[in-house]
Amino acid sequence: MTTDRKSHWENIYQNRPSDEMAWFQPTPALSLDLIRQCHLAPKDSIIDVGGGASTLVDHLLKAGYQSVTVLDIAPAALQMARARLGESADRVHWLAADATDFALGHQVHLWHDRAAFHFLTQADDRHAYIANLRKTLLPGGHLIIAAFAPGGPKQCSNLDIVQYDGRKISVELGHAFELLQTRQETHTTPAGVEQAFNYFLFRHTPAL
Repeated sequence: MTTDRKSHWENIYQNRPSDEMAWFQPTPALSLDLIRQCHLAPKDSIIDVGGGASTLVDHLLKAGYQSVTVLDIAPAALQMARARLGESADRVHWLAADATDFALGHQVHLWHDRAAFHFLTQADDRHAYIANLRKTLLPGGHLIIAAFAPGGPKQCSNLDIVQYDGRKISVELGHAFELLQTRQETHTTPAGVEQAFNYFLFRHTPAL
């Protein structure tokens, strides 16, 4: 399954400009707003899971964050971001890996995922993702995760997805994560299609 996912996304990023992708955002405003609410210090560690060619990393560097990892299953996506950042790319840790199967080597204060988790339609994949999340995110750290909302798309890039509201994703993640906030966003794709998203801000509370 991991090999199939990698081939699928590598093919997409090799054949389309990043600003024509359905998920492209010139400025990921809602993600940035939620990140500000986490009150991170400049040296706190952040991982953007499924970050691909997203511009979030650009904004994180401009905001002064010094320990940023971008993870994506498609090396071509990471290469797009590296090329866009130029010399600044050397300030980022780039990791080509599947979110269900990677080892970072250090824990993070913030795990950010805009629209990667909702592609995991198999329970085993979701369990592996959550196991990695619990291992990688520091106790007391924050999780920002965004997914298609009920009433939004049921597929993306010819793949099925899972829609989430606050209750459903809280059940999926388990008691080690406290839901702090749910925000809605209507994302307009470069082609002009409106997509309903939910964004969730959690705190990692493994001791509760």
